[in-house]
Amino acid sequence: MAAAAARWLLLRASAPAPALNPVDGFKAPSSIPTSPIATSLHVRAAAPRSSARRLRTPPLRCTSPSSNGSTEPTLAVLLEVEGVLADVYRFGSRQAFNVAFQNLGLDCANWTEPIYADLVRLVFQLFNLAGIIDLNVLSSICSISWLIFYFRKASGDEERMVVLFFDRIGWPTSLPTSEKGSFTKSVLREKLKALEKLSSTDALPLRPGVEKFVDDALSEAVPVAILATYGRNGEKISRSIAEKLGPRRTSKIKIVGKEEVERSFYGQLVLGEGVASSLDEQLTKEAQKAASAEKQRVAEEVASLLKLSVDISTASKRSEKIIATLRAGSEYVGRDVQNCILVTGSQPSVIAAERIGMPCIVLRSSLTARAEFHSAKAVMDGFGDTDLTISKLLSKRWS
Repeated sequence: MAAAAARWLLLRASAPAPALNPVDGFKAPSSIPTSPIATSLHVRAAAPRSSARRLRTPPLRCTSPSSNGSTEPTLAVLLEVEGVLADVYRFGSRQAFNVAFQNLGLDCANWTEPIYADLVRLVFQLFNLAGIIDLNVLSSICSISWLIFYFRKASGDEERMVVLFFDRIGWPTSLPTSEKGSFTKSVLREKLKALEKLSSTDALPLRPGVEKFVDDALSEAVPVAILATYGRNGEKISRSIAEKLGPRRTSKIKIVGKEEVERSFYGQLVLGEGVASSLDEQLTKEAQKAASAEKQRVAEEVASLLKLSVDISTASKRSEKIIATLRAGSEYVGRDVQNCILVTGSQPSVIAAERIGMPCIVLRSSLTARAEFHSAKAVMDGFGDTDLTISKLLSKRWS
């Protein structure tokens, strides 16, 4: 299929093709009005000229200009959920952790806003500086036992926060040292259950101004998609938060989850089993490997002082998932990636958008209040006249 798909794209680029029938067994998403991937994705493959043949195109629908001659905006908006639609970190995660502590009988554990903010700050500082800071400085910030867990076992920010907290106040006396990892994971499971319940209540509100922002976009005929695939807390919670916009709005926008990504043209052509990625993406992955090797070298220097073995990969699966979701989102709103504005609240999304040439605007949340986003078009504090509005996007006034 990979070779056939490659030949099809090469032939389309070289000469106009007559009307063709859909490919047997290939299903394209019926709700996609147009597919920029079909014209912007370049797949190169070597094939004998004599074996070249036309591959029948998938049934993709295209938009047509309106009969009254009016033109719709070429812009589209892709909205993330966590940190953008709602400040999940401030109004959801902290409260969910406290519910988890109660459910596990940990009466001594209670995260107030100052404690939670301090844990977030410290974890992010260590994450950004662990590869270059001196061991003595690290030791002055936290204990060696926490650093060992950080490098060797902890796989996520919230897991590191739990470890750091109990390393400070003391672990349960009945808990063997060898079971700290399983204990931490049980806390995270209880936290996720609590957050799922919390996300459907008024205790976790939408950010001020987001409803008007969506209304203004729809009134200006600007397509809107909500990206629910790669949130830290899972698609179920992201969809639950998106539903707070109300059925009148959600019926007019596209919510892009895992299933929508898999059904997208990009998902079928590039992410499908046995289908080769484009040359540009292969080169990008090679560059990522080189960056990973350098970061690995620096991390090993720090880890050698702790007598640890570390394995760092900058080309994470999450990054690839974000890119796939961004490309699928651009398909569903019927715009090229360059004409989609990603409204995000996280650094990984900013990096992914930059990789594929999608402009992005960052909305700060309690998690990223002091973070720097150098490659973003703008960094704003929220929705509203003094911050992010549809009129600013349409006139490309980023700040």
